[in-house]
Amino acid sequence: NTIDKDLATCLYVGIMTDTGSFRFRSTTSTTHKIIADLIDKGADNTQIHNNVYDTNSYNRLQLLGCALNNLKIIPESRAAYITLSQNELQKLDYKKGDTEGFVNYALSLNNVVLAAIFIEDKQNKIIKISLRSKGDFSVNELSRAHFQGGGHTNAAGGKSDLTLSETVDKFISILPQYNNALNDV
Repeated sequence: NTIDKDLATCLYVGIMTDTGSFRFRSTTSTTHKIIADLIDKGADNTQIHNNVYDTNSYNRLQLLGCALNNLKIIPESRAAYITLSQNELQKLDYKKGDTEGFVNYALSLNNVVLAAIFIEDKQNKIIKISLRSKGDFSVNELSRAHFQGGGHTNAAGGKSDLTLSETVDKFISILPQYNNALNDV
């Protein structure tokens, strides 16, 4: 057996983050058996969780505050979205990875089953998009159809060549065609 503590830790981190801390429907008993084996091989689950989820810089928390301040809800579509402009990112000294998980705050809202975050990237002249959903609503299909992306049923990404406001307008304009599916979740 060639899995030592360091490798067990790396594998644990990958599985933990990919499964949203083991809360997604795709997390099976097999996943938990593998995780148990990694803990037995030395992965310190408490330390790993603290290092990944409980370490924030002041600027990252300020950026989260900005993102939450920008949060909008579209009740008839059971959807919510967050925007972050390039100016907001620069003002708060954005570093790659700082917005990881922000979209989940929108998804955590009561009666919301579809969440999006739109992040302006002027250097690459795109809007980066992360989409999350609950139940069987496929953000993979939505992203493939409208935002040059894809992913999984409940987690997908995409991009837009439009401006930030035009991208948000497009998102809002396509939601009505999904209202029946969103209201069935």
